[in-house]
Amino acid sequence: MTAASFDFEGLFDPDYLYFYGPQLTPERTEAEVDLIWQLLGLKQGMKVLDLACGHGRITNRLAKRGCVMTGLDATDLFLQQARSDAAEQGLQVEYLKGDMRSLPWTEQFDCVVNWFTAYGYFSDDENRQVLTQVYQALKPGGKFLLEHQNRERVLKHFQPAFVIEQEGNYLIDRNRYNILTGCTENERIVVREGRVRKLQFFIRLFPYT
Repeated sequence: MTAASFDFEGLFDPDYLYFYGPQLTPERTEAEVDLIWQLLGLKQGMKVLDLACGHGRITNRLAKRGCVMTGLDATDLFLQQARSDAAEQGLQVEYLKGDMRSLPWTEQFDCVVNWFTAYGYFSDDENRQVLTQVYQALKPGGKFLLEHQNRERVLKHFQPAFVIEQEGNYLIDRNRYNILTGCTENERIVVREGRVRKLQFFIRLFPYT
Protein backbone atom coordinates (compact mmCIF):
# COMPACT_ATOMS: atom_id res chain seq x y z
CA MET A 1 0.00 0.00 0.00
CA THR A 2 1.35 3.42 -0.96
CA ALA A 3 0.39 6.97 -0.08
CA ALA A 4 -0.64 7.47 -3.70
CA SER A 5 -3.55 5.04 -3.27
CA PHE A 6 -6.81 6.80 -2.44
CA ASP A 7 -10.18 5.34 -3.41
CA PHE A 8 -12.37 8.44 -3.14
CA GLU A 9 -15.52 6.82 -4.50
CA GLY A 10 -15.07 3.78 -2.30
CA LEU A 11 -14.45 5.83 0.84
CA PHE A 12 -17.24 8.39 0.52
CA ASP A 13 -20.24 6.19 -0.21
CA PRO A 14 -23.41 5.07 1.65
CA ASP A 15 -21.35 2.89 3.99
CA TYR A 16 -19.50 5.97 5.24
CA LEU A 17 -22.70 7.58 6.52
CA TYR A 18 -24.03 4.25 7.75
CA PHE A 19 -21.07 3.61 10.04
CA TYR A 20 -20.16 7.16 11.05
CA GLY A 21 -23.67 8.61 11.20
CA PRO A 22 -24.49 7.26 14.69
CA GLN A 23 -21.38 9.01 16.05
CA LEU A 24 -22.44 12.37 14.61
CA THR A 25 -25.28 13.00 17.03
CA PRO A 26 -27.26 16.26 17.07
CA GLU A 27 -25.65 17.08 20.43
CA ARG A 28 -22.14 16.62 19.03
CA THR A 29 -22.96 18.67 15.95
CA GLU A 30 -24.43 21.50 18.00
CA ALA A 31 -21.35 21.57 20.25
CA GLU A 32 -19.08 21.71 17.21
CA VAL A 33 -21.14 24.50 15.66
CA ASP A 34 -20.92 26.42 18.95
CA LEU A 35 -17.13 26.08 18.81
CA ILE A 36 -16.95 27.14 15.17
CA TRP A 37 -19.17 30.14 15.88
CA GLN A 38 -16.96 31.20 18.78
CA LEU A 39 -13.59 30.64 17.10
CA LEU A 40 -14.53 32.54 13.95
CA GLY A 41 -16.55 35.22 15.70
CA LEU A 42 -19.44 34.57 13.35
CA LYS A 43 -22.43 36.87 13.07
CA GLN A 44 -25.71 36.70 11.22
CA GLY A 45 -25.34 37.69 7.59
CA MET A 46 -21.71 36.62 7.24
CA LYS A 47 -20.89 34.69 4.07
CA VAL A 48 -19.31 31.35 4.94
CA LEU A 49 -18.00 28.49 2.80
CA ASP A 50 -18.10 24.98 4.25
CA LEU A 51 -15.32 23.33 2.27
CA ALA A 52 -15.81 19.57 1.93
CA CYS A 53 -19.22 20.02 3.53
CA GLY A 54 -20.21 16.35 3.37
CA HIS A 55 -23.91 15.83 4.07
CA GLY A 56 -24.34 19.35 5.40
CA ARG A 57 -24.55 18.73 9.13
CA ILE A 58 -22.38 21.81 9.92
CA THR A 59 -23.51 23.88 6.93
CA ASN A 60 -27.20 23.68 7.68
CA ARG A 61 -26.72 24.44 11.38
CA LEU A 62 -24.73 27.59 10.54
CA ALA A 63 -27.40 28.59 8.01
CA LYS A 64 -30.05 28.15 10.69
CA ARG A 65 -28.11 30.60 12.87
CA GLY A 66 -28.21 33.21 10.13
CA CYS A 67 -25.01 32.80 8.12
CA VAL A 68 -25.20 32.95 4.33
CA MET A 69 -23.89 29.48 3.60
CA THR A 70 -22.28 27.79 0.63
CA GLY A 71 -21.30 24.13 0.82
CA LEU A 72 -18.88 22.48 -1.58
CA ASP A 73 -18.19 18.76 -1.79
CA ALA A 74 -17.06 16.23 -4.38
CA THR A 75 -19.63 13.54 -3.50
CA ASP A 76 -23.09 13.60 -5.09
CA LEU A 77 -24.60 11.37 -2.42
CA PHE A 78 -23.59 13.72 0.39
CA LEU A 79 -24.77 16.80 -1.50
CA GLN A 80 -28.16 15.24 -2.18
CA GLN A 81 -28.68 14.60 1.53
CA ALA A 82 -27.44 18.09 2.43
CA ARG A 83 -29.89 19.70 0.01
CA SER A 84 -32.73 17.50 1.21
CA ASP A 85 -32.09 18.32 4.87
CA ALA A 86 -31.84 22.04 4.08
CA ALA A 87 -35.12 21.98 2.16
CA GLU A 88 -36.84 20.08 4.97
CA GLN A 89 -35.81 22.83 7.40
CA GLY A 90 -36.71 25.66 5.02
CA LEU A 91 -33.07 26.81 4.74
CA GLN A 92 -31.54 28.59 1.78
CA VAL A 93 -28.11 27.05 1.24
CA GLU A 94 -26.10 26.91 -1.97
CA TYR A 95 -24.65 23.44 -2.42
CA LEU A 96 -22.16 22.86 -5.21
CA LYS A 97 -20.18 19.88 -6.45
CA GLY A 98 -16.53 20.75 -6.87
CA ASP A 99 -12.86 20.12 -6.16
CA MET A 100 -11.24 21.99 -3.27
CA ARG A 101 -8.07 22.26 -5.35
CA SER A 102 -9.88 24.50 -7.83
CA LEU A 103 -12.41 26.91 -6.32
CA PRO A 104 -14.46 29.27 -8.49
CA TRP A 105 -14.45 32.25 -6.09
CA THR A 106 -12.31 35.33 -5.52
CA GLU A 107 -12.72 37.43 -2.34
CA GLN A 108 -16.20 36.01 -1.80
CA PHE A 109 -16.37 34.77 1.79
CA ASP A 110 -15.91 36.21 5.27
CA CYS A 111 -14.89 32.78 6.54
CA VAL A 112 -14.09 29.30 5.28
CA VAL A 113 -14.57 26.18 7.42
CA ASN A 114 -13.01 22.77 6.79
CA TRP A 115 -14.23 20.31 9.42
CA PHE A 116 -14.03 16.62 10.41
CA THR A 117 -10.57 15.86 9.00
CA ALA A 118 -11.40 16.86 5.43
CA TYR A 119 -7.90 18.04 4.50
CA GLY A 120 -4.70 16.19 3.61
CA TYR A 121 -6.10 13.87 0.94
CA PHE A 122 -3.64 14.86 -1.79
CA SER A 123 0.07 15.26 -2.50
CA ASP A 124 1.87 18.00 -0.55
CA ASP A 125 1.80 20.29 -3.59
CA GLU A 126 -1.93 19.74 -4.03
CA ASN A 127 -2.58 20.26 -0.32
CA ARG A 128 -0.79 23.61 -0.59
CA GLN A 129 -2.91 24.36 -3.63
CA VAL A 130 -6.03 23.92 -1.50
CA LEU A 131 -4.73 26.55 0.92
CA THR A 132 -4.01 28.92 -1.96
CA GLN A 133 -7.54 28.44 -3.26
CA VAL A 134 -8.98 29.15 0.18
CA TYR A 135 -6.90 32.32 0.46
CA GLN A 136 -8.21 33.53 -2.90
CA ALA A 137 -11.81 32.76 -1.96
CA LEU A 138 -11.62 34.78 1.26
CA LYS A 139 -12.31 38.47 1.48
CA PRO A 140 -9.34 40.55 2.70
CA GLY A 141 -9.05 39.88 6.43
CA GLY A 142 -11.19 36.75 6.17
CA LYS A 143 -10.64 33.73 8.40
CA PHE A 144 -10.01 30.06 7.66
CA LEU A 145 -10.80 27.44 10.31
CA LEU A 146 -9.37 23.96 9.70
CA GLU A 147 -10.12 21.05 12.03
CA HIS A 148 -7.69 18.16 11.74
CA GLN A 149 -6.15 15.25 13.58
CA ASN A 150 -3.35 16.05 16.01
CA ARG A 151 -0.33 14.18 14.66
CA GLU A 152 1.42 13.89 18.02
CA ARG A 153 -1.70 12.54 19.67
CA VAL A 154 -2.32 10.09 16.81
CA LEU A 155 1.21 8.73 17.09
CA LYS A 156 1.17 8.61 20.89
CA HIS A 157 -2.01 6.56 20.88
CA PHE A 158 -1.51 4.87 17.52
CA GLN A 159 -3.86 1.99 16.78
CA PRO A 160 -2.78 -0.37 14.00
CA ALA A 161 -6.41 -1.44 13.65
CA PHE A 162 -9.86 -0.53 14.88
CA VAL A 163 -13.39 -1.77 14.29
CA ILE A 164 -16.81 -0.12 14.16
CA GLU A 165 -19.78 -2.46 14.57
CA GLN A 166 -23.26 -1.41 13.50
CA GLU A 167 -26.24 -3.80 13.53
CA GLY A 168 -23.99 -6.81 12.95
CA ASN A 169 -22.06 -5.11 10.16
CA TYR A 170 -18.40 -4.14 10.44
CA LEU A 171 -16.02 -1.44 9.32
CA ILE A 172 -12.42 -2.52 9.91
CA ASP A 173 -9.43 -0.21 9.40
CA ARG A 174 -5.83 -1.40 9.30
CA ASN A 175 -3.47 1.55 9.67
CA ARG A 176 0.20 2.38 9.46
CA TYR A 177 2.14 5.62 9.64
CA ASN A 178 4.60 6.34 6.84
CA ILE A 179 7.37 8.44 8.37
CA LEU A 180 8.70 9.38 4.90
CA THR A 181 5.43 10.90 3.66
CA GLY A 182 3.91 11.96 6.98
CA CYS A 183 0.73 10.07 6.10
CA THR A 184 -1.36 7.49 7.82
CA GLU A 185 -2.01 4.82 5.19
CA ASN A 186 -5.22 2.92 5.68
CA GLU A 187 -6.76 -0.26 4.34
CA ARG A 188 -10.48 -0.42 5.04
CA ILE A 189 -12.55 -3.60 4.98
CA VAL A 190 -16.32 -3.17 5.00
CA VAL A 191 -18.54 -6.13 5.83
CA ARG A 192 -22.18 -5.22 5.37
CA GLU A 193 -25.21 -7.38 4.64
CA GLY A 194 -23.05 -10.29 3.51
CA ARG A 195 -20.95 -8.20 1.15
CA VAL A 196 -17.22 -7.63 1.71
CA ARG A 197 -15.21 -4.91 0.01
CA LYS A 198 -11.78 -3.36 0.49
CA LEU A 199 -10.45 0.10 -0.23
CA GLN A 200 -7.40 2.20 0.51
CA PHE A 201 -6.93 5.83 1.50
CA PHE A 202 -4.46 8.06 3.31
CA ILE A 203 -4.44 11.24 5.39
CA ARG A 204 -1.52 13.63 5.56
CA LEU A 205 -0.83 14.60 9.17
CA PHE A 206 0.90 17.83 10.17
CA PRO A 207 2.99 18.93 13.15
CA TYR A 208 2.46 22.22 14.95
CA THR A 209 5.50 23.82 13.28
